[in-house]
Amino acid sequence: MTHREVLEILAAHRGDRIVITTMGSVGLWPAISDTPLDFAYLPSSMGQGVAVGLGLALAQSRGVIVLSGDGSLLMNLGSLVTVANHPANVTVLLIDNGLYEVTGGQDPAGAGKTDFAGLARAAGIGRVFSFTNLDEWRSGIVEVLSSSEPTFVWLKVQGERGKKTPAPPRPMAEQIQRLRSALLSNTPK
Repeated sequence: MTHREVLEILAAHRGDRIVITTMGSVGLWPAISDTPLDFAYLPSSMGQGVAVGLGLALAQSRGVIVLSGDGSLLMNLGSLVTVANHPANVTVLLIDNGLYEVTGGQDPAGAGKTDFAGLARAAGIGRVFSFTNLDEWRSGIVEVLSSSEPTFVWLKVQGERGKKTPAPPRPMAEQIQRLRSALLSNTPK
């Protein structure tokens, strides 16, 4: 399955959840969804998207979905333990393409060998799912999003070498203001 196909299915089911995109998802998500509840997080340090999503989930009554890549998650595996020990309505979707796709196409440590579902379970996350094909993902997403408990989803997608680092769809200050306004109005956009 492709990264874009995974995101298209997510967009059809996300409801009024906040969606935090990181790295490769930043370049794809705005063409699929562009609401004030979408936040493209592309900092100078990878791996922080899960922490941002957890913070928002703890502060808000609506759920948060964080789209993280395998390389980003490897840079902050401790975030899984934090999610497990600070229960909130946060779903971590790990988009595993087996590459540092947008930073040069290098193989991350353990590419193709790391059991991310096992790591999430060992960290204490009780709801863990794995999907390797589009039909499984399409039929499983309703169950994935059916709970307000911390959830981890490992999605194996095709990697693409030679991609460039995407630019956020709008400046960070504007994204923050859009999200803040949507959350203060508590009205899904």
